[in-house]
Amino acid sequence: MTTAEKTSFTVHRAQSAPAPSLPPFGQFIRGKFVPSTSSETADVVNPATEEVLTQVPAGTAEDVDAAVAAAVAAKASWAATTPRDRSAVLLKIADIIEKNRETFETLESADTGKPAAVAEDDISSAIDTFRFSAGAARAFSTLGADDYAENHTSVIHREPVGVVGVITPWNYPLLMAAWKIAPVLGAGNTLVLKPSEQTPLTTLKLAELIADEVPAGVVNIVTGPGRVVGNRLSEHPGVDLVAITGSVGSGQKVAASAAASVKRVHLELGGKAPVVVFDDADLEAAAKGVRSAGFWNGGQECGAACRVLVHESVAEKFTELLVREISEITVGTPGADDAEIGSMISKAHYERVLAALEDVRKDGLTIAVGGNAIEGQGYFIEPTVVTNVPAGAPITSNEIFGPVVSVETFSTDEEAVARANETIYGLAASVWTKDSARSLTVPRKLDFGTVWVNSHLVIATEMPWGGFKGSGYGRDLSSYALDDFSRTKHVMYNRG
Repeated sequence: MTTAEKTSFTVHRAQSAPAPSLPPFGQFIRGKFVPSTSSETADVVNPATEEVLTQVPAGTAEDVDAAVAAAVAAKASWAATTPRDRSAVLLKIADIIEKNRETFETLESADTGKPAAVAEDDISSAIDTFRFSAGAARAFSTLGADDYAENHTSVIHREPVGVVGVITPWNYPLLMAAWKIAPVLGAGNTLVLKPSEQTPLTTLKLAELIADEVPAGVVNIVTGPGRVVGNRLSEHPGVDLVAITGSVGSGQKVAASAAASVKRVHLELGGKAPVVVFDDADLEAAAKGVRSAGFWNGGQECGAACRVLVHESVAEKFTELLVREISEITVGTPGADDAEIGSMISKAHYERVLAALEDVRKDGLTIAVGGNAIEGQGYFIEPTVVTNVPAGAPITSNEIFGPVVSVETFSTDEEAVARANETIYGLAASVWTKDSARSLTVPRKLDFGTVWVNSHLVIATEMPWGGFKGSGYGRDLSSYALDDFSRTKHVMYNRG
């Protein structure tokens, strides 16, 4: 194993950062913040500084029961609203986020350690998600009413499923909440949402700011640990569907709990996205693409370009370009103007990523750049490139979820496709080639829900996001999301 070429990464620290505007303390149920049934709390920590921002309630099953009761009480009246009326509410929510953009960006950065550019993109995308869903709610399409059996006229009704339980992750707190709240409400459902106990603040702030715009009980938020709050949501008989963005393990637990009441589940889980670089690719563009898409949000991204498969004939040149790109990444705290990546989300996750890097060393792989913790305050890890990775090495299949990209080689197109598909995940992949025929055929052979050609991690609200295999099922974004949070009823009229 070679040592890292560059171990001089330092954290660029902002001289000062605006104090975040914290949400009220309590559980958000029936349109207002109320005390939890438990006096226990959980610390919310700024991972870039290690300081405690605030505490939130460590909620209970009883809190979930109260929130579900509120959602059940509100579901009939909300379901009876017209698409136009629901659309107006979603547009108002988007306007509120837009008006309070700086508040949300500052709070999200403090809660997650994100650089300003990432937080800004998150908030802009959340706004766009609500605005898209507002339009999509008014444009449901389905089979036309007609006679499909003699003397019988059939009509298809698109109905809300009822109460949706939502579990969101820590990597994109407000954005993942928006990805669920917008289509869930747009389709006419009410909801109970459990944010990550590590990063609940922007979701709670959203609840505070929209409380007067959304009827009481339509949106409810309960903070607390997954083993308590998440489990109760999944098993609750009053919840009609559970939607989670999270790890494979979390998705398995949700699906198992939901099975007892035969409720539907919507799973957006992990990924290990392969980046297949063919010998005719624009290598410089591919290297820049991996820099952006592999290290966005510090690599804490389920679609991150974290596993490069490059043709053996251009591997040396590509690796040289990639190492140069990654060596230039700037690490910084929120508020540092030039920061490209920030901290890991928590001490526990920081230690998991460092343990994975230690495994890389034990496996005798080459760390071409990075590979270490960065000294000083905060949970920072150097952007890392691991090269000369053999087929089947653990790093090719284990989701590290940090600023770590691996590089392995292939000989033929068939090998590239087979190796890319060998992962248990099926969320996202990319193909880099100038060959038009290859750009059409290879994506069709890749077993992933999204495949980019000559780019990676470009997301459009109008297009669906979701995976295959271990990455789950169901689709976020696009009109498909509203489909997932609806049910189809057939009514047939005898005209004979």
